[in-house]
Amino acid sequence: MKKNLETLCIHGGWKPTKGEPQQLPIYQSTTFKYDTSEQMARLFDLKDDGYFYTRLANPTNDAVARKIAALEGGVGCVLTSSGQAASFYAVFNICEAGDHFISMNTIYGGTYNLFGVTLKKLGIECTFVDPDWDDERIEACFRPNTKCVFGESISNPGGNILDFERFARMAHSHGVPFIVDNTFPTPINCRPFEWGADIVTHSTTKYMDGHACQVGGAVVDSGNFDWDAQADKFPGLTTPDESYHGLTYTKAFGKMAYCTKLVSQLMRDLGSIPSPQNAFLLNLGLETLHLRMARHCENAQRVAEWLQGRPEVAWVNYAGLPGNKYYELARKYMPGGTCGVIAFGLKGSRQDAIRFMDNLDFISIVTHVADARTCVLHPASHTHRQLSDEQLIEAGVAPDLIRLSVGIENVDDIIADLEHAMQKM
Repeated sequence: MKKNLETLCIHGGWKPTKGEPQQLPIYQSTTFKYDTSEQMARLFDLKDDGYFYTRLANPTNDAVARKIAALEGGVGCVLTSSGQAASFYAVFNICEAGDHFISMNTIYGGTYNLFGVTLKKLGIECTFVDPDWDDERIEACFRPNTKCVFGESISNPGGNILDFERFARMAHSHGVPFIVDNTFPTPINCRPFEWGADIVTHSTTKYMDGHACQVGGAVVDSGNFDWDAQADKFPGLTTPDESYHGLTYTKAFGKMAYCTKLVSQLMRDLGSIPSPQNAFLLNLGLETLHLRMARHCENAQRVAEWLQGRPEVAWVNYAGLPGNKYYELARKYMPGGTCGVIAFGLKGSRQDAIRFMDNLDFISIVTHVADARTCVLHPASHTHRQLSDEQLIEAGVAPDLIRLSVGIENVDDIIADLEHAMQKM
């Protein structure tokens, strides 16, 4: 029976039978017992499904992964210990030393550094492109060793909407998958697989959790990309893996090849697995995701409209505002709403932005974003402070940009706090 997203948020991933707990239990165990050595050996050879060590798989984690895969419409999902780990695994699962990939330059500052600095140390080169460049200029960035294209559905912190069909078309014309970080809109408001994306990542720390109580990530595979059709580009998936007795992932696991390789190689060797306790907390957040996203969007729309009318405000970027540069893309890809994150700038200096934030009452200055509480951040001073002024501009982060994550409190109270802080300036 096909279920709607609201029902999947509650019932997806865990289906108890007679005498089993209604709520997903926490399997807080590092290891799992078997009766014979042969049973354990078959698990290590990937010949049987089952659990033997939580670094590779755990029943609690797998139930939550199944729920997220169902919400996104994917064939499989792997949970990671953070959103950064998810971004790293998604790319590193198909890239190795000597390879190249393309990313939007508007992505989150931590991911920008991961791609531009850390992966470079591993011999993987990233070319950052401006999504506003014309097709010809972006197409010129592809190389024979390009392995994927990466972007965020809604950029953090700028709030720009990605044109999925455009970048999926370019990626596929060069025989590579299109990877989308869908953290901000979540699958409630945006379904990247329906618009050509092949792999989706999440920082589940954000809206999926919704309460800022666990750090996690997820990688979801659509199962749509034909790795064998591009076998020369992706030997890790299409040629024998000697660490598993010559097993070839695409032949042995079909549409689950990408996820199976991610677990059996990367999770095995690097171990960025979330704890079952964290997966349990994430699942509690997922149960109300469909309710919270509607309230986030409703509140953010009211706040964005209010900001637009304030004399202290120089500019507002929120795709729900008619006339916004991304308004039509948002209506196409996210007709039910985008998210609760607004980017805006105050008239004045960087110090004016800092003074405004220091004047706030219950709206918190935190690194985090996208949970039930309204919070604020000045990226140039905080999350993106490792970038030069030139890199900030390239990433769409102006010195005056303030990232406001609108929560689910009473919207009149949110606006009153913003107004009070502006008046005190």
